Amino acid sequence: DDLQIGRLYQMDLCFRDGQLPCRWVPDMGYGYGYPLFNYYPPLPYYLGEVFHLLGFSFIDSIKVLFILALLSSGIFAYLLGKELWGKTGGLVVAAFYIFAPYHAVDVYVRGALNEFWGLVFFPAVFWAIYKVVKEQKKFFVVTLAFFFGLLLLVHNLMALFITPALVVWGLFLIWYLKKPPRLVWQLLVGGLWGIGLAAFFTLPVVLEKQFAHLETMFIGYFNYLAHFATVNQLFFSRFWGYGASTWGPEDGMAFPLGQLHWVMALIALMVFSWFWWKKKSKEIFLIGLFFVFFLGTAFLTHQRSTPIWQTIPILSSMQFPWRFVGFSSFFATLLSGSIFLLIKNKTYSAILAVVMIGAVVGFNFTFFQPEKILNVTDTEKLFSAKGWYKLQTDAIFDYLPIYAQKPPGEPAPAQPWFEEGKGEIKNFQKGTNWQKFNLLVASESATIRLPLYDFPGMKVWVDGEKVEINHDNFLGLITFQVLVGNHQVSARLTNTPTRSLSNLISLFSWLALVGFVAAQKRKAVVK
Repeated sequence: DDLQIGRLYQMDLCFRDGQLPCRWVPDMGYGYGYPLFNYYPPLPYYLGEVFHLLGFSFIDSIKVLFILALLSSGIFAYLLGKELWGKTGGLVVAAFYIFAPYHAVDVYVRGALNEFWGLVFFPAVFWAIYKVVKEQKKFFVVTLAFFFGLLLLVHNLMALFITPALVVWGLFLIWYLKKPPRLVWQLLVGGLWGIGLAAFFTLPVVLEKQFAHLETMFIGYFNYLAHFATVNQLFFSRFWGYGASTWGPEDGMAFPLGQLHWVMALIALMVFSWFWWKKKSKEIFLIGLFFVFFLGTAFLTHQRSTPIWQTIPILSSMQFPWRFVGFSSFFATLLSGSIFLLIKNKTYSAILAVVMIGAVVGFNFTFFQPEKILNVTDTEKLFSAKGWYKLQTDAIFDYLPIYAQKPPGEPAPAQPWFEEGKGEIKNFQKGTNWQKFNLLVASESATIRLPLYDFPGMKVWVDGEKVEINHDNFLGLITFQVLVGNHQVSARLTNTPTRSLSNLISLFSWLALVGFVAAQKRKAVVK
């Protein structure tokens, strides 16, 4: 998926044009533009823009994002593992998570930047929930809100489908750690606060989904029925490929849970089951929970789970059932460090940790390599004829405004034109979500059409007065009528009530978060 570079370029244009939050990108949709970041999680591209402004090329900025995500996933996995199993167990969990084969699939096969960042925040959110329950401090409620908000902004679907496990995790910890039930409210506040942080994106996705052709993302090739994994692919196969997911077992890519990962998960379950039988150790409940999560998400990747997918229609929005391999790999990873709860001798513990880390790195390292190296610059990738065509047309139907019956078959015209009447258009200018020009109408009236899709919030002004527009044409382009004379015309995407409310909720949520952190720092200074 090399659209990442083009998306970052479009985000850069939004920054330079002052369109924040960025919703409408100007060059995709074959040059007519479309509301990409109204529906596609934007956070990785905001972060990528920071690196680009620091001087990195677009290509190198994307590379930095992948590297940063891989390192961050290890850091957060360590924090969670350390809380559960101690420092040595945390190190093993970090190594197993970094070298989970599905990470290599996301980076080197799919180039799935957003999904990869989603996997980063899985351990971060689980860690934050643990700290809220264990420490019972307001600071960790804010931490939970922060990480859950970021998860929603990098991959809203992954956030949605991990949420049931997060709810179970929170309730389980209150029972497991024998904490007061009132902590449920703190967890709820953290979750809702996180939704507030991400509201500028998540609310329009939910409340304005009917205004774009999102249905194309779940039919044909993207129908979930074509993308289940087999038991062999999940547990046993060492096949590795850089091809595509296809119908049947002969896929060009791999979907491994990681042999060492699931073996260690199984060993952990057996060892703690034996200890529970001997000593009634309560840790078996923690191990059992993670193992249920592991098996449950792994089962969702297999065709036998079809009745569940049919019963819960929203599951189809995941497109590829094998995406749950990322979930199950995470839970198996957590179990890999649990054995260190039982080893009290530091020397034995260190030796075992070195062996396990060496084994997972050695066993999976060959997956973490690119298929081939291309010496390509930003200019060649984005601005060559081939690169520009790809930027404008790839995934063209995914976020096309609903008023367009089909994608355009040729590039957008360089400027507006007369559908009816006569006259002249001068000084045409366009930005990321706006267009303006001078218009001379020589006939009694004229009908003008813009090279711009209509979409809720699009408005046109003639001489400062808002005019009625329509989209009664095959492509759903903005069309309006003007009387004879000289006119100044401008068009812009404005906020709908949904977007305005969403922006305000996010603004107040972020201000509250910053204010809380600042207040905590002042208290610390006073002490």
